[in-house]
Amino acid sequence: MSTASIFRILLLHFSLSTVLAAHSQPLTPPYLSPNTIHPNYQNMFNSFKIFIYNSNSTFPFISPSQSLFYTRLQDSHFPTENPEKAHLFFVPFPSDLPPRSVSRLIRSLRTELPYWNRTLGADHFYLSCTGIGFESDRNLVELKKNSVQISCFPTPAGKFIPHKDISLPPVPSTPAPTSNTASFLGYAKFDWVKESTLVKELSSDPDFLIESKPSDLNTFADRLGGSKFCLFEYGGGDVSGIGEALRFGCVPVVITDRPIHDLPFSDVLRWQEIALFVGRRGGVVRDLKRVLGRACWERHEKMRKLGVAASRHFMWNETPEPFDSFYTLMYELWLRRHTVRYVRRESPFVV
Repeated sequence: MSTASIFRILLLHFSLSTVLAAHSQPLTPPYLSPNTIHPNYQNMFNSFKIFIYNSNSTFPFISPSQSLFYTRLQDSHFPTENPEKAHLFFVPFPSDLPPRSVSRLIRSLRTELPYWNRTLGADHFYLSCTGIGFESDRNLVELKKNSVQISCFPTPAGKFIPHKDISLPPVPSTPAPTSNTASFLGYAKFDWVKESTLVKELSSDPDFLIESKPSDLNTFADRLGGSKFCLFEYGGGDVSGIGEALRFGCVPVVITDRPIHDLPFSDVLRWQEIALFVGRRGGVVRDLKRVLGRACWERHEKMRKLGVAASRHFMWNETPEPFDSFYTLMYELWLRRHTVRYVRRESPFVV
């Protein structure tokens, strides 16, 4: 055997050893701040207090996740009847309440109680599945610009303010995963197959399984568990299944033509480590296969394991458990509890 051949074999052995060593190292938790999240969570759980206006009222909400959050909050230990001990104030109102009625509600809070004016609404939050727009009404402007909005994912364009607002993850609809043996490179579920160029191009590719709708939830679970990557078109397609994809070990691939600001738990999770983001410009299919091929070799297994670990945050448990959807949402609210309290005499509002 020639010296050159021996050198190539040693080089190949070294390369494989390096890759295997990298994959054998312990996984870093899928958190932005892995060293602080657990003590911060415990601090939140022990001390966080919320004052709910009209706490005994019940409202119809558009999505199951909104209803679950409101019910869980009311039944939890976070609410306080003493507003002076509250870190945040919750303003509940029905999903179908017209903007003019929302404006009247905010005006009544300002005139009848002192808490809104102390921060101009910055220590208040509300639920709105479709989000509040930038209206010209002063009360709605304050609500939109200052208060924390909890909206459903994905939030319509222009209705979400990064670093202030929070996204509600949807309620999972599939049973628990049973197998992670992947038989497809990519899977996509579309209810509008004929309208997507990407779907048309991938439908004839044997590496991908593209269908408009699985026959039942068990079949959908098999699709997720049997695919390495799950494709989502952000800004037109259905992206609500990202949390379920993580749970089944199917690495989400988000295809988008703009930055995404409303990903659930973006204050907690390292999304770049558990999902791939592919631009829509140019040859999407060509770029997509190139990105997936590289990811399969370099980091798919690591992303899959991190995604499964992160999926606990997307679970809506019948009885809330640590770090499930409800408690992670509470943690995100707790991160926003620091607000500037204005001196009341300096408030510029005149009713």
